[in-house]
Amino acid sequence: MSGDRTGGEVAELSFSEAMEELESVLRRIEGDEIDVDQLGRELGRAARLLEVCRKKIRRAEVEVRQIVEQIEEDGTDSGAATPEAPEAESPATEPASPDDQDDIPF
Repeated sequence: MSGDRTGGEVAELSFSEAMEELESVLRRIEGDEIDVDQLGRELGRAARLLEVCRKKIRRAEVEVRQIVEQIEEDGTDSGAATPEAPEAESPATEPASPDDQDDIPF
C-alpha cells in the first residue's frame, strides 16, 4: 500500500490513486482497524486526500468549460448557427401508424 505519504507526496497522486487511498483510510476507520492513537493521523491524511481530489475535479471542470467555450466560439466564428429542431416549429401531427403511438405520454 502507498501508506504514510507526506502532504507533498499526496498532492502528486493521480485522482484515482488519491480516491483509492482515501477509500482505504475510510474502510480502516469504519472497520475499527485503527486504534485511537492513529485516528487523528488517519483523519488528517483523509482530509489531505479529499482536498487533492477536490482540486483535481475543479481543475477538470475548468478545462472542460474552456474546451466547450472554444468549441462554441469556433462554431460562431464560422458563421454556422445551430439550427433549431424543425419539430419545435411544426404543428403536432397524427401518428402515421399505431407503432408511432409509443411516444404518447399516457
